[in-house]
Amino acid sequence: MSTQTLAPTSKAEDWRYADQAAVAQLWPVAAEQIAVASGDSRALSIIAREGEHHAREIAIDLADYATMDLRILNAGGAYGRVAVSVRLGRGASFTLGAAQVAGAGATLEIVTTVTHTAPDAISRQLIRSVAGAGATVSYLGRVAVEQGADGTDGEQSVRAMLLDRSAQANARPELEIYADDVKCAHGCAVGELDANALFYLAQRGLPPAAAKALMLQAFVAEAFDGAQDEDQLRALAQAALEAVL
Repeated sequence: MSTQTLAPTSKAEDWRYADQAAVAQLWPVAAEQIAVASGDSRALSIIAREGEHHAREIAIDLADYATMDLRILNAGGAYGRVAVSVRLGRGASFTLGAAQVAGAGATLEIVTTVTHTAPDAISRQLIRSVAGAGATVSYLGRVAVEQGADGTDGEQSVRAMLLDRSAQANARPELEIYADDVKCAHGCAVGELDANALFYLAQRGLPPAAAKALMLQAFVAEAFDGAQDEDQLRALAQAALEAVL
């Protein structure tokens, strides 16, 4: 469990967009510990969609040359938060594919801290979020490269789709680098569905609602490409989208 006795407030950077009333109900959040031994591989899918409020905190330690594939679907409920911290040893590899689908008035967030502690580790993070009317989706992601972690290769791709002018998306992809000879990049975009693409599909006989659903399904599905249980994750994401639309 967290050593903090009081729930964090919006003054804490990683909690600035959280639903404070919901956090107070959930606090403290038990930290789940995952360790992957040297040379081993693990795949894990987290489906956070049950209950009005939910929060999970996962701490992952990857030993030298260990591999972890983590997929997250954060959907449903008025407030949902998944926080992940990862430490990578030499030559370790971490992949995160995450999708958030927020219904009317919901607040959903994913927070990640990925720390490269040794040379030649690789991290890939891809986050796709969809926000309905009055909803807020947030991604706060920090990649830290410690001194001596040369050869690090880190990447973040963050995109959010707003379905209504009252929806909101927050993103903070962050790099903190203290090593030489590294390759780190991040990209972030927030927008609406492409009107030209919707028109194109309508011209080919697809009803507007079906065209919108199809585009959103493709958008969210990116997060689950190559996952061990890809079909299940896509089906659950589709059900969440249908509830929002």
